[in-house]
Amino acid sequence: MGTLSSELAPHAARLSGQPRTYADANLPAGLVSFMRVQLQWDVLFVMEHDDLRRASDGAHFRLARQLRRTLFTLDRDYLDDRRFPRAESGGVVVLTAPDERGLARILERMDRAWFRIELLQGPWGPLPLVGRKLHAHVDWTADERG
Repeated sequence: MGTLSSELAPHAARLSGQPRTYADANLPAGLVSFMRVQLQWDVLFVMEHDDLRRASDGAHFRLARQLRRTLFTLDRDYLDDRRFPRAESGGVVVLTAPDERGLARILERMDRAWFRIELLQGPWGPLPLVGRKLHAHVDWTADERG
């Protein structure tokens, strides 16, 4: 018998039908709203949970995988494979843009390139980046799928 999250996560992924994401504390609330309303993603936003707000980067990394969610962040520390091994991730997306509008445009491109094409494929459900990291910036294109 595992933890509550490890037991329920596979069922939640199958039932959701939406990309399941984990937004860490440095994502702007407006961007999280965009993810939920415009893109219709299932977003766990750590700022809405008192027990997660001040958790360490390592805790967020582990919890995102346990909950079978792709971690979204502005924090480039997650690109360090020694601290955050790709193989142990549910997928990590590090976003870089000069403003919130630029971040939203990146997410729209990602939605089309990653989250609509491969939705519900494989045992991880809507987690097309499991075991991968992506640094998505304003010049990122859908052709950069690795």
